Amino acid sequence: MSFIISGLGFGQFAPLLALSDEQLLARNARRLIADRHPGFPCRVSLVDASPGERVLLVNYEHLPVASPYRARYAIYVRENAIEARLAADEIPPVLEKRLLSLRAFSAEGMLLDAEVSEGAALAGAIERLLAPPEVAYLHLHNARPGCYAARVDRV
Repeated sequence: MSFIISGLGFGQFAPLLALSDEQLLARNARRLIADRHPGFPCRVSLVDASPGERVLLVNYEHLPVASPYRARYAIYVRENAIEARLAADEIPPVLEKRLLSLRAFSAEGMLLDAEVSEGAALAGAIERLLAPPEVAYLHLHNARPGCYAARVDRV
């Protein structure tokens, strides 16, 4: 079974770039400078920011569903991010290096299954969780900090 991993669209974050630090604070966001690599994984480009690169830390609703699983959490967005365009079955390096939590959801936004996987074994875990026909999509999260990483759909 083929799958596609997707990041977020940059357009929803672009207006934040023009805001002052005070205006960002009023929106519960921050402008930061990456000081290590890895450590600031961009959810748009699916690339870790390089040390010295500016990123936005924002609260993002990654699961805007009408269910008890509706969720939001902090994510990083590189200020110069280009949207990720991955091939079918491609695992970006930003995911290969991390321990990930995979969450399988129904079309109604109900959690059906979950598992934890090292990034190096991610493809097999994705295929297992996407196999049941009632699974509509997966969400990937960094297992340790818990932040949203990417979405996975069948091709």
